[in-house]
Amino acid sequence: MKSAAESKLFSTNKTLNVHGRLVDLGRPRVMGIMNVTPDSFYGGSRFNTDTEILKNAEKMIRDGAMFIDVGGHSTRPGAPEISVQEELSRVVQAIRLISKNFPDTLISIDTFRSAVAAAAVQEGAGLINDVSGGSLDPLMFQTAASLKVPYILMHMRGTPQTMMQFTAYDNLVKDITDYFHQKIFQIEQLGVADVIIDPGFGFAKTVQQNFELLRNFDYFRILNKPLLAGLSRKSMIWRTLSISPEEALNGTSALHAVALLKGADILRVHDVKEACQVIGLMQELTATENTR
Repeated sequence: MKSAAESKLFSTNKTLNVHGRLVDLGRPRVMGIMNVTPDSFYGGSRFNTDTEILKNAEKMIRDGAMFIDVGGHSTRPGAPEISVQEELSRVVQAIRLISKNFPDTLISIDTFRSAVAAAAVQEGAGLINDVSGGSLDPLMFQTAASLKVPYILMHMRGTPQTMMQFTAYDNLVKDITDYFHQKIFQIEQLGVADVIIDPGFGFAKTVQQNFELLRNFDYFRILNKPLLAGLSRKSMIWRTLSISPEEALNGTSALHAVALLKGADILRVHDVKEACQVIGLMQELTATENTR
């Protein structure tokens, strides 16, 4: 008989269709963060030259990343707005480089703008990662449907500039679950076949609320969608430990283990090798439990 932990970690039969390629999420996967911005909250994820982009894409792939998430607009709290043209100039070249040099790598475009998503998919991206859940661009859901790519649906309130003003909830987990039910219905009605759920750690949530969200992460399994955990070097770690984002790798690995035990299918991370090691250890743990 399979243990509860093993059932959550490695026996879920979930697949994504990425441009006709079936991606198995029966084992948790890693998504490496590739920020082509000058102002992301963690300096170690900023890559702004062709050489840096290719070098770090190669390292992520070698370390075990299945996905590379390319973003050209910082969404840290208070991040300044940039134009669509500026965002396009950042991401299109990066996606073109990665797609050409590593054609088997799955690329997601981290954007809340439908025009950027469409241009990115044309250049080789296969998923859309939208921090706004479609709320900042009324054309995003329709665009995702027309592009026929998986869509990562995240929970956020407000904008990156205002989101920390919207941290009042009647019931955090229930309110976010209701949000997902409504959004999933809307996007599936338009024809999006594959939706991935991201509860949005750090987005319109206090440090305490982020921990409450992690404690209840497995609750979102009722949505019957793959779950993505974006915990890497977030402020819930470094504020709690009174350290900097640069010092938050150990704390990140600890919370990744918790997220995996609670059913995470994808870890979105700055540090691919370490995340893959956590997955490997959790796999061994559940295999050992199953032999008892």
